[in-house]
Amino acid sequence: MYFENTNLENLTADQELIVSIMKKHGLECDGGWDYERMTFDKRFDTREGRYYLRVFAYAISGDVGAHDAILTLMKPALGKYYYPHGVEYGDDEVYPAHLVTKCEEILKKVKLELDQFSIEPTNKNNFEPVNAR
Repeated sequence: MYFENTNLENLTADQELIVSIMKKHGLECDGGWDYERMTFDKRFDTREGRYYLRVFAYAISGDVGAHDAILTLMKPALGKYYYPHGVEYGDDEVYPAHLVTKCEEILKKVKLELDQFSIEPTNKNNFEPVNAR
C-alpha cells in the first residue's frame, strides 16, 4: 500500500538531515542502502502480523556510502512481511486500520519537521529544486 498525498514525495535534502529526522521518528536505515538509494523502515509487530512502514530515497548527487548525498524522497509504502519471501505491498493485502492511522501520523510528523527546514520539491526533469532560494 502506497501512501498518497503525504507531500513527502520529491522532497530533496541533505542525507544527514533526512537520516536524523527519520531516526527521530523511528525510521531506520539498517543496511537498506547502496551508493544511490536508501530505505528507511519502521517495523510494526501486531496481532495481524509483521508490517513495515518504508520511505524510499535516492541520491541525486553525492554518495550515500560517503554520507555526502543529496536525497530525494519517494512515495512511502506500508508492506506486510511474509517469511521467508519478504515484504509485499500489493493492493490485495489487508492492512489494519489502526496501523494505517499510526503510519499516517508518523509521516505527517516527518513532513512537518522537514517543513521547518524549507525543503522544496524537486523538478524530476532536471533535478533542480523548484523555487530555489
